[in-house]
Amino acid sequence: MKTTLITGANRGIGLEFSKQLADDGWRVLACCRNPEKSDVLNKLAAKYPDQITLCVLDVADHGQIKRLSQTLANKSIDLLINNAGVYPGTKGSSFGHTDYEAWAHAFLVNTMAPLRMAEEFITQITRSSRKTIVTITSKMGSVADNSRGGSYIYRSSKSAVNMVVKSLAIDLRSNGIISVLLHPGWVRTDMGGQNGLISAEQSVFGMLSVIRGITLADSGKFIAYDGQIVPW
Repeated sequence: MKTTLITGANRGIGLEFSKQLADDGWRVLACCRNPEKSDVLNKLAAKYPDQITLCVLDVADHGQIKRLSQTLANKSIDLLINNAGVYPGTKGSSFGHTDYEAWAHAFLVNTMAPLRMAEEFITQITRSSRKTIVTITSKMGSVADNSRGGSYIYRSSKSAVNMVVKSLAIDLRSNGIISVLLHPGWVRTDMGGQNGLISAEQSVFGMLSVIRGITLADSGKFIAYDGQIVPW
């Protein structure tokens, strides 16, 4: 049975990844800050008691990441999905009104945590058969696609994690590890808002189709949920 570890699994895209992968027969390590407070995630785990394991993880706490890796030291992780993220919104993120504390927190969660996850779980990933790291990013991190300006905090944190993953793809290639960036689209979630163009179900279905088809030759690519390459 293949194993995936998903961060931010209590809602939105992370929850939907957990649903669809469990339904497809995967073992799911579903991570979030307070799993005991997530009724939906707990119901999902009850539906798949032999497949879904809930794990406490705040990716902003790098000590927690290390401790979880130690707890899961004997596991093999075929697919690491760096999904947890923060979107500060427009407040404190416009020119002249930058919330620098919020910016630092966004970098901690959106940029640093995916690298720390890769570093701490490298042994478990390397011993697996799929050897895949997926980091959920955003088209808002595309320099070429930025035609509206603003959103300094979120845009910069996602541009930065794009570079992190590009370097991971190069550095981990000799281990046979695939590392890619996925843009989920504008999704109707708590983060994306109710004006989103697609549902979490549609987004994750598309991203899993991409994941199933990627090879080592695709490592380092920036790919949308519909399979299209996103410009840097």
